[in-house]
Amino acid sequence: MADPISNAPAETEGTILSAPSDHTFDADHMNHTRPAGCNAALVLADGQVFWGSGAGAYGVAMGEVCFNTGLTGYQETLSDPSYAGQIITFTFPHIGNVGTNFEDVETDKPAVRGCILRADITEPANYRAASHLNEWLKVNELVAIAGVDTRRLTRRIRDGGAPNGVIIHLPATEVEESGIDTEALVTMAANWPSLEGTDLAKEVSTQEIYEWHETEWSLKDGYGIQNDAKFHVVAVDFGAKKNILRCLANAGCRITVVPAVTTAADILAMNPDGVFLSNGPGDPAATGAYAVPMIQGIIDSGKPLFGICLGHQMLALATGAKTHKMHMGHRGANHPVKDLETGKVEITSQNHGFAVIRESLPAGVVETHTSLFDGSLEGLKIEGKPVFSVQHHPEASPGPMDSHYLFERFVALMEG
Repeated sequence: MADPISNAPAETEGTILSAPSDHTFDADHMNHTRPAGCNAALVLADGQVFWGSGAGAYGVAMGEVCFNTGLTGYQETLSDPSYAGQIITFTFPHIGNVGTNFEDVETDKPAVRGCILRADITEPANYRAASHLNEWLKVNELVAIAGVDTRRLTRRIRDGGAPNGVIIHLPATEVEESGIDTEALVTMAANWPSLEGTDLAKEVSTQEIYEWHETEWSLKDGYGIQNDAKFHVVAVDFGAKKNILRCLANAGCRITVVPAVTTAADILAMNPDGVFLSNGPGDPAATGAYAVPMIQGIIDSGKPLFGICLGHQMLALATGAKTHKMHMGHRGANHPVKDLETGKVEITSQNHGFAVIRESLPAGVVETHTSLFDGSLEGLKIEGKPVFSVQHHPEASPGPMDSHYLFERFVALMEG
């Protein structure tokens, strides 16, 4: 395969838009001639090229291109481990306006491949800002591109599904001297493996067992410490977000976090009051090859069990249900979900590209929540057992807090 750059260093959905269906393949973006002043490009596997100006680290980033409709929380989004293997398109144009800090991260080492912005990164104007977003991207070796028509790109994803893509960002002098070989980048994007059938949880999971005591953030005191826990929860880390663990601690739990490959026997040997299955990236069927037997063992033990996102999908697989890859997925903070037991509609935060197939639920497994965007299954429980899960993110940091009651529901099951 040809090198996309000469002498370049190797380096590391929800909103409904009205547009005609012919945006699936956009002839306007088949022009591979670089406009003056552009030192970055997004190249899709179908040959479309979006030129722009680079941000963050220099280098090449490959992954599945998705979009997120959230108006806030770009730092939490970029540090969410569930975005492993993906390039995020932010549909909101003003990214960077609150800067970045050391508190609003969901993992210590972001797993996202890169990001795509409509406008240049906004200067920070917030009292909590510790650094500029561009500097944060550089420190975390994340490649980004600004100046992209993100509305057009979002329509492309909506109509044609999430494509593979490559972002390249080079120093301006190097681009002027050597150019950018977009044809080679098309080949790279086309050869990037699909997330379907890919286990990414092992890449983002902890490798060591550790204890978690930090509670949720407050304006007055920042993060707190849980020193009077009533329950011991073992959290299986498939790519856990820190704020999920904080919400569990806030609910009165002492948390032991274990690697994704931990067995049911090892978990039960810790004598937990309940077990939590975290969010995470990749195909649940691939991760389920080793996680499903563990989950089945926990179900059989009678211990309370709560799953979120990937944990929800693998719980479904453990009951005999099936999952599938979605056309474009759900990613944003404005997704309405109906609790079928109470009739309440919650505004939720979501980030997933796979879903549980409702028709595959076996007898005794009941749907509890449904998406009011597309009718997809958003929650389930096993009748007669202290076991339930949801597809969305009840910790929602940042975003709506409508679903925080789910942590209380988990605690209530541990109380018996």
